[in-house]
Amino acid sequence: MDFVYFLSSYMPDASYGGKRVYADMVEQAVAAERLGYRGVAIPEHHLINILMVPSPLQLAVKVAAVTRTVELITSIVVLPVRDMRVFAGEVVQAHMLCDERLVLGVGRGAFAYEVARLGTPIETTRPKFVESIQVLEALLTQEEVSWHGEFYDFEPLTIMPRPQGHIPLMVAAMAPDSIYDSAKRGYHIQTTPLSGGHEVLLGQVDAFKRGKADGGDKSRNARLSLQRGLYAARDEADARNKLELAYEYYKRFENIRGPGQVTRGMVDPLPRKQSIEELAGNLMICPVPELIDRLAVYAEAGIDEVFAPCGYGQPHGETLEMMQRFSEEVMPHFTARAPAKAA
Repeated sequence: MDFVYFLSSYMPDASYGGKRVYADMVEQAVAAERLGYRGVAIPEHHLINILMVPSPLQLAVKVAAVTRTVELITSIVVLPVRDMRVFAGEVVQAHMLCDERLVLGVGRGAFAYEVARLGTPIETTRPKFVESIQVLEALLTQEEVSWHGEFYDFEPLTIMPRPQGHIPLMVAAMAPDSIYDSAKRGYHIQTTPLSGGHEVLLGQVDAFKRGKADGGDKSRNARLSLQRGLYAARDEADARNKLELAYEYYKRFENIRGPGQVTRGMVDPLPRKQSIEELAGNLMICPVPELIDRLAVYAEAGIDEVFAPCGYGQPHGETLEMMQRFSEEVMPHFTARAPAKAA
């Protein structure tokens, strides 16, 4: 089982500033390559201070300029808020500028506040996503593409530049039927059980395996990635501190998934029904021995790689220390991937 470092880009204090947030992210991406992570995952969100990356392709190109081997995975690009005729060309350009290390993770979007203010109500994102990914694939693989559908209607056109290599696609999906269908089509899958238990996860894994098997040759290389918040704590006191920070983070995260109360771009913290002890059961914020045991459950289930969000508002230096600890004390139990050699 491999690990992908998720660049969380959370700014709880507006005075910290976006420039420092992005500088931290780039430094973390460089560290991830050095420490043996398979890739780095780059989120996308607009108009809010959580997962604050309006242009994941732009950040991917920046990270590619300071790394050599690590995969650059968008996690995820929200297709329904874009025009695929413009976006397809941007993807090709970014893939080239990333030395063909880009993996294009796509999805329908999860925050009603965000997509509504960008002109696409959450109720329409599912059908628009389905048509958008079909249009995107056609534009990336064919010339003189025309389309007459519910959301797109255009005469023949060819995006430029043309792709010079295969651009892998990863679909964010949680429902087993969506996972099965996407895996059967040959897409990599990123999923999460959210607050669901182990049985929910096993159902997602089973759907992926069935879809991959039924997809035949085109699904042979499909990967199943699980996104799960974690933190390799120094000790119990450190774990408790990071869990308290995570609890404050989720006051905002659940707000933006629900009511959407935002003040000048800053998501308001709202009371949570879930206790901090219950949150501890959903996240893997714990000392190293416990973290190894809990990750072993995912390896046994058949997860190919774990996307590891670790940013809960702790100081940047503590994040880098945690990444080092995770690489040295946790990763060797699951992967033989060696750290990259220095240039």
